[in-house]
Amino acid sequence: MCRWLAYSGTPLLLDTILYRPVHSLIDQSLHSKLGVETTNGDGAGIGWYAQEDIHTPALYRDIGPAWNNRNLREIATHVRSPLFFAHIRASTGTAVQQTNCHPFRHGRWMWMHNGAIADFPLMRRDLSLLVDPALYSEIEGTTDSELMFYLAITFGLDEDPPGAVARMAGAVERSGREHGVQYPLQMTIAVTDGDSVWAFRYSSQGTSRSLFYSTRVDALRRLHPDVSFLQEVSDETRLIVSEPLGDLPGAWNEVPESTYGVIRAGAGEMHPFTPQPA
Repeated sequence: MCRWLAYSGTPLLLDTILYRPVHSLIDQSLHSKLGVETTNGDGAGIGWYAQEDIHTPALYRDIGPAWNNRNLREIATHVRSPLFFAHIRASTGTAVQQTNCHPFRHGRWMWMHNGAIADFPLMRRDLSLLVDPALYSEIEGTTDSELMFYLAITFGLDEDPPGAVARMAGAVERSGREHGVQYPLQMTIAVTDGDSVWAFRYSSQGTSRSLFYSTRVDALRRLHPDVSFLQEVSDETRLIVSEPLGDLPGAWNEVPESTYGVIRAGAGEMHPFTPQPA
């Protein structure tokens, strides 16, 4: 499986979140505490939106492990962004290649995933045929994660992100039942259009991979008035992570099972998540 984080808020150097925390994502690439594997060394990637009026995200993806990636370190100390994704990969069977590294991009959208479609080779053809033919040629890699992204686009991501992901999950579970797979889907997903971030935690078995969100900054300031980072960021700054980046008391909250949340200017919401027929 993998580890990932999504950041939205005050523009920061990526290094501030990627490298500086005690249990940063880079540390997790070698010493994950809550993942299926301790080591996540099958590639790394970041995607970010510029502060200028540019609506498509930039991507950097590499097959090398995050812990010794000099180019990733260089970028992180020079790029500042109000919204970025970061992902470290542990392959579930597909090739270690650049086009299989997260995040994935389509237009203004960016997507990353931790989990797997169980027995994916059994379902790959059926699920691929559900992708809009006009989109199919844009799929570059061989992962279940990228195929899930293009299914969500096909099922209406532009108009209704939660509904599109629910229909994608429904299609995977239906295909799984048809192929005799008892628990077809395991997923924590982050997706953004550059303005809002949606995060999903769901599995067919009801035992999903770990996912946490940060406590509101104003509440954390009251708890920890001496933490300088909290004085430097806005009240709307939020993080969603596969596992906490440190042990600051009160900073992290587990996303409930079968739930999705959305972060947007002025609000954060959480709702139950249930797959729907595609």
